[in-house]
Formats: sequence, C-alpha cells, structure tokens
Amino acid sequence: MVVAPALPHPGPVISARRVAKRILVVEGEAEIADQLVTLLRFQGYAPDLARDGQRGLHLAMSRPYDGVILDRSLPALDGLDVVNRLRRQAIDVRILMLAARVDVADRVSCLDAGADDYLTKPFDVDELMARLRALHRRPLERAELIPLGAANLDIGAHAVLMPEGTRVELSPREFALLRHLAVRPEVIHTREQLRHTVFDDASAESIVDTYVYYLRRKLWRGAICTVHRLGYQIGR
Repeated sequence: MVVAPALPHPGPVISARRVAKRILVVEGEAEIADQLVTLLRFQGYAPDLARDGQRGLHLAMSRPYDGVILDRSLPALDGLDVVNRLRRQAIDVRILMLAARVDVADRVSCLDAGADDYLTKPFDVDELMARLRALHRRPLERAELIPLGAANLDIGAHAVLMPEGTRVELSPREFALLRHLAVRPEVIHTREQLRHTVFDDASAESIVDTYVYYLRRKLWRGAICTVHRLGYQIGR
C-alpha cells in the first residue's frame, strides 16, 4: 500500500535553532515505512524506524520520543498489544495509529487501549502531518505553564515567569499573542493569520508588529523570532 503522494511538497521553513522532535515510526510495510521516514526528515523531525512490534516496543520503552506513528498490523507483536504494554508501563508518549481497517469497532479498541489518534490507510500526507502537529499541541494547550526557553508562560496569571524568579505581567493582547505562538512552537505564523486569529477586532495591518515589539521589549529580543518573508515563530 503506497502513501500518496509519494514525495511531500515543500513545507514551511524549519528553524535550524530548534531541536528536532524525535518520532518513532513502527511500520511493517517497507514502502510505507521508508516514505514516512523520508517525509518526517523533510519536515524537520528526527525519525527512528522499527519494522516490527517487538522492536517498536523496545525502542518506545527505552528511548524518549515526542510521538509514535504505529501500524495496527505488525509482525512479531500486534500494534494494539504495543499500545497496551506501553500504557501499562505508564509511558505517556503520544501515539498515532495507522490501520488498513475501516470498521468503527477497531478504531474504538485502539483509542480505548490508549492510542491518541487513528488514521486509515491509504492516507494523505498533509492530513498525517496535521494530525501529528495536533498531537504535539494538545499537552501545551492544556498546560498551566508553557516553556519559553528558560522562562515559562503562566496561563492562569497571564504573566511570564523569568528564570531569575521575577514575574513579567502581560496585557490581554500581549498574552493572547504570546500564548498563540507558544502552544504551536513548530509553526511559522504569518502576520495576516495572527491579525485575524489574535486581533480579530483590529484593522491596522501593523498591529502584529507592534505587539511583537512590546513583547520583545518586556521579555527579551529572541522571545519571538522573525522568519524572513514568512512571519513569526516563538523563540527559545
């Protein structure tokens, strides 16, 4: 079964300063496995590959991963068994299950066992990457503290906790912009997107640049990075 399209189209530029997220691919079909690894590397991830469930379980239990793409039907150990064993060991890695089956009962079984999402084969690579990005966002969207390099964004207090122990209070709009960028650290946001999602009542095109300036002045210059000709991305 072939993932289509076989080669990914060019995506957003990935900041070289960022540490690549480690993704474990556990896939028994050689063609799909190789295409997934190629796609993930192209998108700036650091993938490891296991071609059977036993090897995948061993890697997931012995190394830290930001996510696992796990085939439902695997040699040596079934994908559902892999999920069950990982969750029994309290390994809380995010798991995206791939399956050729389309019946609801199997999807329910996988999600009940502890998979975070389920995608049927054949699949579109854009949808796969969108689901993977969504899995990475969920913990940050629910978090009370979101990391900003050595500092933290305190969601409840609408403030930044600096590493030396001081607290920087934010205005409502400063907080909304910083939080929007921080919960999606892998995304480059265009000015137009930010103007409509964060400042939905503002008509001035310069408002995004203005609040980026305010945040940099309050925090540090690298708190928000400018990506040339594309937009803004949270700094480190």
